[in-house]
Amino acid sequence: MMANRHGDWIWYELMTPDADGATRFYSGVLGWTVGDQPDYREIVTSAGHVGGILTLDAAMAVGGARPAWIGYVKVEDVDTAVTSVEHGGGHVLVPARDLPEAGRFALVTDPTGAPFYVMTPRPTAGNLDAVSNACAIHPPIDGHVAWNELAAPDVAAAFHFYGTRLGWVNDGDMDMGPAGTYSFIRHGSRIGGIAPVMPGQHPGWTFYFRVASIPAAAERVTAGGGRVVMGPHEIPGGDHIVIGTDPQGALFALVGGKG
Repeated sequence: MMANRHGDWIWYELMTPDADGATRFYSGVLGWTVGDQPDYREIVTSAGHVGGILTLDAAMAVGGARPAWIGYVKVEDVDTAVTSVEHGGGHVLVPARDLPEAGRFALVTDPTGAPFYVMTPRPTAGNLDAVSNACAIHPPIDGHVAWNELAAPDVAAAFHFYGTRLGWVNDGDMDMGPAGTYSFIRHGSRIGGIAPVMPGQHPGWTFYFRVASIPAAAERVTAGGGRVVMGPHEIPGGDHIVIGTDPQGALFALVGGKG
């Protein structure tokens, strides 16, 4: 596995007020093993780490935090990245800080308010060559993120913002009729896409987790107390998707086969 580069997605974090409920839900839907730490729980599959679950407390809620999935992007230098984000019209929600044994990170937004983390991981003494496969597209891994999708009011402006800071490029467009044009993101390979924001939709990132069977996974979503808000339906290439919300209201998506 190649080392993660500047601009790679390396971690995914669920912010939720009910870590126990979220653990039961996602373990049932995706087969994850989730730790039982009181404040931050790591998400693991047989193939590696996917991310973590952060418990939202009352103070965070008062500050505006809501149940949501947020991704971490690797950068060579967090402080330089934060300065560049601000110069590009983005904002800083959590200033750069260090996490012992993890690295330096900051929570920022793009100019439309879509949040994401920038992080420079710190190699640990026993794992100097650690590589994240939390985003596993080629080859795909069940339970890991298989697609990163941004809803943006201005697709060209989004490519300029993220491309300048993270090195992403437009890898072609797909006509979606009245819904507009869907543009693919390339960073070494295709890692996701940017779609025009729909009426009533807020700009932001949606992460698609890989499953073996979309119909079976959709049944697990509803059985676990979540809600399917779109799909299942087929996408180009033959995969099927659903978009849903977990029992605490966080948006997520699934992609996989129809069988």
